[in-house]
Amino acid sequence: MEDSATPSISVQPPTDAEHPTSRAQQLTLKRRASASFADALDDSLSRKRMKEEHDTKDVSEQPEETAAAVSTSDAALADQLAQELQCGCCSELVYRPVVVAPCQHFFCGSCCVLWIRNGGTNCPHCRGLSTSVTPFRPLQSVLDVLLRAAPHKARTERERQQADEIYTGTTMRLPTPREASPEPDINPSDFIRPCPNCVLGNPYGWRCPQPIVDPNVDPENAWPLEDGTPPGHGLCGNCENLLALPSPLTTKCDFCQVSFCGIGVQGRCIASPILSQHPHAISDVGDLIQSQAVYECFNSNTVEAEIMFDYLTAQRITPRHIYREIVTHIQAQPGAFLPLIQQELFIDVHAVPAGPDPEPDSPRSRICRQCAAEVFLYGLRDWFLRERQKGFLEESVLSRKDCEDGSDCGRQRDLAHAREFNHMIPNTAPAQSEPQEEAAVAQEVAVPSTPPSPSDIPAPPSSGTNTPEESAIEVPVAFNDGPPADVPVVNDASNVPDDNSMH
Repeated sequence: MEDSATPSISVQPPTDAEHPTSRAQQLTLKRRASASFADALDDSLSRKRMKEEHDTKDVSEQPEETAAAVSTSDAALADQLAQELQCGCCSELVYRPVVVAPCQHFFCGSCCVLWIRNGGTNCPHCRGLSTSVTPFRPLQSVLDVLLRAAPHKARTERERQQADEIYTGTTMRLPTPREASPEPDINPSDFIRPCPNCVLGNPYGWRCPQPIVDPNVDPENAWPLEDGTPPGHGLCGNCENLLALPSPLTTKCDFCQVSFCGIGVQGRCIASPILSQHPHAISDVGDLIQSQAVYECFNSNTVEAEIMFDYLTAQRITPRHIYREIVTHIQAQPGAFLPLIQQELFIDVHAVPAGPDPEPDSPRSRICRQCAAEVFLYGLRDWFLRERQKGFLEESVLSRKDCEDGSDCGRQRDLAHAREFNHMIPNTAPAQSEPQEEAAVAQEVAVPSTPPSPSDIPAPPSSGTNTPEESAIEVPVAFNDGPPADVPVVNDASNVPDDNSMH
């Protein structure tokens, strides 16, 4: 039986009129179970857009203090970078940098050239053995960026101009270190030690006929230092040690008259045939660049010297080849080496005393390294004058006008003048006077310009008979219509003119 007391409740769904929210809105407010890729992309783009707008707002609203702090930070960075890019030689911001291999230290190109010219054979920073110097292009790019941001860091215009005159941007090679000569055999005692050939059973196969007594063995018969060099001995011109003059290893230079032992340093303690010798301290173009004597050959004209250096590098000409051509040219001249000997080029080239000098015109067959260097420097400029005639130089070099003063110009140290004018002009002998001029000068000296006075005419002898030689004396007489003529005058009292007849 139904319970009529319990009321029935019916639940009706709400209508759209009763609730303002539409069904579409209800569906939009619902949370989805998973997000699609498109929704994630839209969300990412929205966040990126919001960040850009925020950054833009921050920049626009950045206070002046923050901008000043950023500028100060940039200046500090430029200063720190300039400090790190200092040259190891001049301690300034590196200019046209070069890098040394294999140590990889960098320097200004001009500083490295001056280092080589002054005798440097290794890295200027670490003193390590180095082989080549090349332009450092990556570092140059960093310098360009730095100077665009901080132009005030650049070197002065004068410094850049001087550096460009020294370094041309080419690859260089550091000269190889030279072998040092052994130290002289300094004797602390008051006696001379025996030479290498004085020792019995020495390894050189020859014993000195006048051996020197070893002061450590027989001090009573030792040779005192105050007595000078023992007979049959001398001092080597290279190592300055005692040598035996008659030894088969001993050689003598025919130019400086100094002997060499042939034992101390191989290839140096020797006087070789002239054409086969090596000039001292001149092995390659690098040695020429660092030799001050080479620049003196060109009257300190660095422009002409550098033109020769570039020519030698381009033509691959070695100093030894130049030396041989100079010697061949000198030997072909009538006097050969006589002009060099008369100029005393080979006097006191060594620290040891020289032997007796033969006649100046005596033949010369052997030469030492120091004298070979003197011959090289003597003929270097004339050799390059002859070499220029082959036409291998650039047109810009050959087209320069000749300087009026030539090699005697006193402005050759002025770089602007040296670049504009050519000073490599052969030395010409002073022009001789014409034969007609010489004859006129001789006649003017022989003939007086005014006629002689009567007092200048010799008086006749007081007595005695005149000889034929005395009776005719030639005296110049002046005529009104011509030059003075010589007429015979007889020593007769009637023929002697008086004062009135002369006017």
